[in-house]
This record gives sequence, structure tokens and C-alpha cells, in this order.
Amino acid sequence: MPTIISAKNISKAYPKINTAGNRFKSLVSLLFNRKLHNSTTVLHNIDLEVNAGESFAIIGKNGAGKSTLLKIISGVINATTGSVKVTGSIGALLELGSGFHPEYTGRENLVMSATIAGIESQFIDKEIERMIEFADIGKYIDQPIKTYSSGMVVRLGFSVVTVTKPDLLITDEVLAVGDVDFQRKCIAWIDDYLKNGGTLLLVSHSLYNVQKLCKKAIWIENGCVKKAGDSVSVSEAYTRYYNDMSKTDLDQTKDMSNYHIQDAKLLNANGVEITQLKTHDELKIKVTVFSPDKRVPGLSLGVLKSDFPIYGTISDLHETAPIKLSDHLFEYNITMQDIKLLPADFTIKAFAMDPECLRLIDTFDMPLRVQSETKESGLVQIQTDWH
Repeated sequence: MPTIISAKNISKAYPKINTAGNRFKSLVSLLFNRKLHNSTTVLHNIDLEVNAGESFAIIGKNGAGKSTLLKIISGVINATTGSVKVTGSIGALLELGSGFHPEYTGRENLVMSATIAGIESQFIDKEIERMIEFADIGKYIDQPIKTYSSGMVVRLGFSVVTVTKPDLLITDEVLAVGDVDFQRKCIAWIDDYLKNGGTLLLVSHSLYNVQKLCKKAIWIENGCVKKAGDSVSVSEAYTRYYNDMSKTDLDQTKDMSNYHIQDAKLLNANGVEITQLKTHDELKIKVTVFSPDKRVPGLSLGVLKSDFPIYGTISDLHETAPIKLSDHLFEYNITMQDIKLLPADFTIKAFAMDPECLRLIDTFDMPLRVQSETKESGLVQIQTDWH
């Protein structure tokens, strides 16, 4: 397949202008095309190649340099060093309202966007109506853009893309702004766009969207590529990295002299540690609990979706005896058979409790992504008999 994006050795540095002296030095450097000695580098030697028809994600924490890289690829800003070559038309959704005139109505902005995109005049009226239908913002279409909410602006911007159908679609967290119904509509359109040979470059903090929409990914950390590969392995490495950091931070603040979770892991049926599984798989949970007084601590388990409880249970409801690893450490092993959770991101919570199972003393979060080919919706699968 032909290469649609070829970015080599991309670096980006911004001058420090926090003082009058620095501003003057930066201006002189720019005027005489000199190297910026007093600057902050936000991207370091990034290489990126995307072939036509591929779906590619860029992930990373806020401030990692993701949006800067997208702007360089889109031609909004120039790289300090390196080269970028993009073949084909680009549809870029980078910032809310970019390309729209705030004093013009939504309809007038759509006409302007269609004209800039090269849509012939005899087809503009028809295409504008298609955009308006997709945006679905009602009477506001004839109100000035400056009166729109951020979600309405996203609707309008994305509707332009659905008609112009660029060779390359670049989006920066646009799916995180609209309401849930509109997000689903956009994802369905992107799925169809990719099936028909479109190319996607996506920045998102939603690892679910990254895995659903993209085949490949890179993880940028402090302006450098930390990992590149298929979207599943890259996003899982990213999740593990920050989970380990969060665990370390929590360990530094938790009361280590009281009952607490020493360690907790999610395992598959073969005993391999995991962060995702498929509907109907078997899930094993191993939890090590510290007891300050050598008594057997209690344990509570919960399954949550965005802090909404799906299932919960406590050790004293079951005939269980944890493995005694030492005088102060006890290991619980729980098996959840035939997991009926539907595709989504969940959290498995383990709570250390006192021996009487009356007090929740410590908690430990474990992310779990569930995947499936099912078309059913909701959170859990319920067996039904249709007559």
C-alpha cells in the first residue's frame, strides 16, 4: 500500500518567552534563522509512517506532545527539525471551532467549508443538507457559531468530514466532547470510512476507542516514542505502566500497619496475568492481604463500570479459607467462571477488611477490558429463550 504519512526525525522546540530578555533573544534567533538556545523541546526525533487504509493511534498523557505532532502532520505548525510528507487530502479535527467563523451561522459555515473543500456549486445544496442531518443540532443551524456549545461545534465539524471524505482523517479527542449518541454515530461512520479504504490518525485517552478503531499505535512519553506496535499491545503496556505508578503512589500513603492489600492480580485460566479477556472466559483473581495481628483478614470484591457497581461479594458469604503465606500474609484465590460481562472497560476492586468483615480498610483497583464479537448491548449478558 502507498505511504500516506512519512514523518522522519521530527523535533519541535518552543522559545522561552517568560522574560523580556528571553523574548528579545528568541525574536533575534527567529529573524536571523538561528538555533534557539533557550528553548523547550516538546518532541524528540519522532519517526512515523502510516500507509493508506491504515488506522493509527497516538496515545500518551496530557503534555506528552501528541497534539503538537498532529499539528505538524496537518501543516498547522512547522517542525523545528525533520521532514513530513503527506500524500492526499486531509480532514483535520484538531481544535473546537477551527476553520469556522464565529459570527457566521452554522449553515453559512458549512457552505464555506464545502466551498473550500472543492465541492462543486451544483452539489453544495444537497451536501449541505446531508451535513445538517448528520450534525442534528436543530434550529441552531441558523444561529451564529459563537452561540454554540462545544458539543454542537464538534457535531458541525464532524459533519463536514462525513461529506468531504478526505484521504486522511486526523482527530484529536473529538470523540470525547460530544454526547454518547453522537459519539456512537461518529464511531459508526469511522468504521464505515475505514472499511472503504480511508486512513485514520487518532489521538485519544479512551483506550477502548483506540483498540476498537485502530490497528497500530505509538505511545509518546515526554516527547519521545516509548513504544510502537499493534494498538492492543501498546495500550496494554501504557495501562500497566500507569497502574504500577498509581500502585506505588498509593503504597506510599496507605497505612502499612493496618489490614491492607499487599498485592492483587487478574489471571486467565492458564494463570497468566492479564488486563483483558473475552466474554465467557474464565477469570482468576489472586489477592494477598496483610494482617497486623495474625488474624485472618476479610476480603471484599467488586466489579464496577465507571464507579457504577455491577457485582459485589464478601469472603464471609463463602466457605473459604485463604492460604496462609506467613504469620501476617494471607492469599485469597477466586475464580469467576464464564464471565458474562459485555464489551467495556471495567474495574475489579479488592477491599481488605477486618476479620469480622465489618470495615473496609484498604482498596486495590485492577482495570479489566472485556471484548466480544456479540452485538448485544448493556453491561452483562443474560441468557434468554425466544419462543
